[in-house]
Amino acid sequence: MLVTVTALYAGLLALLLLCLGLRVSFKRIRANISLGDGEGKLPELRAAIRMHSNAAETIPIGLILLLLVEMLGYSAYILHGIGGALLLGRILHPLGLAGNGRHFWARRLGMILTALAIIAAALLCLLSAASSF
Repeated sequence: MLVTVTALYAGLLALLLLCLGLRVSFKRIRANISLGDGEGKLPELRAAIRMHSNAAETIPIGLILLLLVEMLGYSAYILHGIGGALLLGRILHPLGLAGNGRHFWARRLGMILTALAIIAAALLCLLSAASSF
């Protein structure tokens, strides 16, 4: 079974995660800090670390659930709805954090879209599992 929809979103989200990680690395190099966030002295470094960490915390479970939904045979519309919400949510969240509070709506919407994608995929997995009994 080909899982091309999940492959699409896995590739895009991996690139996003890489960009967020590189952003942390460049900020650390500029600040001459090899580990951590400079003990709170550099709020922009702390924010960059949280952007990357938050993505690393949510992307894997989102992709695992998306893969399971695709393997269960749900339509491409559903898969792209879940994958698109996850991707957009993961893009908006760091944009909201980067704005020093000016774009809090983007962070909030990013969190909501990510949660909705995970909830929808989880419910479809549970529904499929329950219907097999």
